Amino acid sequence: MATPSDRAPLAEQVEQLLSTEGPLAIVAAGEPVLRRHTELFDGQLDPALLARFVEALRITMHAAPGVGLAAPQVGVPLRIAVIEDPAPVPHEVRLARGRVPQPFRVLVNPSYEPVGTARAAFFEGCLSVPGYQAVVARHPEVRLTGEDEHGRAVDEVFTGWPARIVQHETDHLDGVLYLDRAELRSLSSNQAIAERWAGPTPARAAEALGFELP
Repeated sequence: MATPSDRAPLAEQVEQLLSTEGPLAIVAAGEPVLRRHTELFDGQLDPALLARFVEALRITMHAAPGVGLAAPQVGVPLRIAVIEDPAPVPHEVRLARGRVPQPFRVLVNPSYEPVGTARAAFFEGCLSVPGYQAVVARHPEVRLTGEDEHGRAVDEVFTGWPARIVQHETDHLDGVLYLDRAELRSLSSNQAIAERWAGPTPARAAEALGFELP
């Protein structure tokens, strides 16, 4: 599928993407747009176009399905991401991972900083790296700052799995993929995850595959 020209103004790129109905195409690792720092959002899309783009990101995230999606993942180098997680997981997984429902949110110009020095490691995947997961150690608590889609300031502390989601999506906006932070010995196919490593924590995988957890 052809992607919008990098030389086109961002509004034209987005209009071109939205010219067809349905979920947008998600670009895969290897596409340069996933490795670039994004532009700060500063009115490049008018309010109506921004609302349409946000809705397209929401539809695409749900269809994938995923719990977050950043603009570069659909080929747009703009500092915008969406997150949402109904957290349909067993009780023991919810407790181990701090995975609680997260309502639909739009993150505009987000950045995060850790709260404390703790690290928590769990398997993580990415819609732009389909078919695989790997263990990533992340901050279990972060302070996220930025704006929402209406320009209102966001300054909020996220913990547990929601903290992991906002770190993953904000990283996308800095040209960082989760594999850059992963323990590569843990890299596993989705099938292997389902058959071997579906427990609440990656402890058994660490022992069997030979890597250390923080």
